[in-house]
Amino acid sequence: RCHKEVVSLGTGTKCIGQTAMSPNGDILNDSHAEVIARRGCLRYLIQELHRAVSGQGSLVFCSADERGKWRLRPGVSFLLFTSHTPCGDASIIPMTDSESQPCPPVSSVNSFEWTDRRGDLKRKAEEPGQGAKPKLPHLEDRMQKSETKNEDAEQDSHTYPQSRDIHRTGAKCVPAGPEDSLHPGVGYHSTGVLRVKPGRGEPTLSLSCSDKLARWGVVGFQGALLCHFLEEALYFSTVVVGRCPYSREVLHRALVSRCSHVSNLPAGFSVRSPELLQSSLEFPFSRNQTELRHRAEQGRVSACGAAISWCNVEELPLDVTANGYKHGVTKKALGTPKSRSLLCKLELFHSFLSLVAATDLPSLPDSLRSAELHTYWDYKQASRSYQQAWQQLCSQAFPLWPRSRASLLLFH
Repeated sequence: RCHKEVVSLGTGTKCIGQTAMSPNGDILNDSHAEVIARRGCLRYLIQELHRAVSGQGSLVFCSADERGKWRLRPGVSFLLFTSHTPCGDASIIPMTDSESQPCPPVSSVNSFEWTDRRGDLKRKAEEPGQGAKPKLPHLEDRMQKSETKNEDAEQDSHTYPQSRDIHRTGAKCVPAGPEDSLHPGVGYHSTGVLRVKPGRGEPTLSLSCSDKLARWGVVGFQGALLCHFLEEALYFSTVVVGRCPYSREVLHRALVSRCSHVSNLPAGFSVRSPELLQSSLEFPFSRNQTELRHRAEQGRVSACGAAISWCNVEELPLDVTANGYKHGVTKKALGTPKSRSLLCKLELFHSFLSLVAATDLPSLPDSLRSAELHTYWDYKQASRSYQQAWQQLCSQAFPLWPRSRASLLLFH
């Protein structure tokens, strides 16, 4: 019988604008649920590697042939579940005739306006998928996003024979690339392009979840730091989407097809095509279900501003953030450890450094033996194979991918 274990759960719909990004790595820039779930999984992986290097034994990793390297135990795989299609390209889905069409005939693009069921102007066009994110963590409901091992799901059989329109995404095309035409109907969006998430009133550097999932399908979801300890990158074997507007063809385009031609990857990396499935269950706190139960006198339905993370670690498994900081933090505490999310770059970096410190010197990977490693940037760049894979992906598939300034990555 297959053993299944939930290792990370996350909710969230918000991002930090460019001007709010911190050079100290102490702000959580992207709090979309897929990102929260993946970062919680990193905490879990660091814990398992810590057990492995300290001789406690890990249920996930076993020794690899190369000194200081580890690989997944036979039979271990990771699955990503999302209650709604990822924002960006995967959400540009054909609408059926049975769905309300957001684009009635108009005389010009400039006069293109519509209302939602409560009369809020343009709300459906601007934030079509974000409201579907659930607000509260319920383990029995599997929450918004979760990463597990070997989960069963129902194969999607949806077809869209007479679609007249497409669902919108709030993610905007990256600068210097193709732009959305904004024409009414199916011509509103360009497809297959990189998109950045909307921030709190200003542009962000956070790529859409569709783009990040496509990236993880080539360079792995473990990141550059953990590649120091891993023989091979880690990939999702399966991506399951909950009951919602869905198209397997569109999901495959967004997550797989855009990168399927990438070649010349270093050892340990490959282009992976996860199995794409859809669940028959709809999340009970999705925007659709919330609006069905909503009464007009209750006011406007809007997404929760907080992001919630739970992961299967022994210490402090729960983390709740808002505006990039730990939820409830006072202005006086900003810039102190009390204000930091356990998922921010700085905290994950410190967890990684504790893993390095716990590794006996003879068992330390060769890439971590340099005396020139000091900053977060140094350790990321020293992960040579990961950087090579990332360079191949950028040059062949995503040349317009925005890069963070090195000055934002020089913290200790």
